Amino acid sequence: MTTRPLHGLYAITDETLMPERDFLSMAEQALLGGARLIQYRDKTGSNEKRLAQAGALKSLCQQLNALLIINDDIELADAVQAHGVHLGRDDSAIHAARLLLGPDAVIGVSCYDQLELAQAAEKVGVDYIAFGAFFPSVTKPEARAASLELLTAAKQQLYTPVCTIGGITAKNAATLVEHGADMTAVISDLFASDDIHHTASQISRLFG
Repeated sequence: MTTRPLHGLYAITDETLMPERDFLSMAEQALLGGARLIQYRDKTGSNEKRLAQAGALKSLCQQLNALLIINDDIELADAVQAHGVHLGRDDSAIHAARLLLGPDAVIGVSCYDQLELAQAAEKVGVDYIAFGAFFPSVTKPEARAASLELLTAAKQQLYTPVCTIGGITAKNAATLVEHGADMTAVISDLFASDDIHHTASQISRLFG
């Protein structure tokens, strides 16, 4: 398990909001604004594009002392030597990721609105647990809702850092931080912003 601090703004890339020509500069603005982690998430299916973008993003993260997490692709994470991977809640995938990426890799899992899934994930040694959606999400409008009560219970019962996701903006993130969120994952409010750096700074400041 990682010894790196998992805390603060967690930016998640989006291929529809980030044109290829602007991808790296937009990611850089989020990191310069204070994002400590960035997740590379691309569902277009172009392996060449994904390898190139993830590799460039890894170099950027190295320069800016941030962590690169790859969404749901253990092999890509290994290929670009990313800091870790984000997975759905599946024991076999978690074990496979740990075996391939090593003991220091950051492995995060989605546990949606289910504390029981999170407790089971903690037992197999994940590094952070994501709950959500806490607010209506543009990216995943069908996502099940997670409550502030769930977040409170998770912080009371889990030792693993908790990431919140789903419709999070600079205006509503404070509520989640006040309820103990270790990280807030943001997609649309960040990368659809006219000023990515400013939006990232607003959210990052909430974590002190």
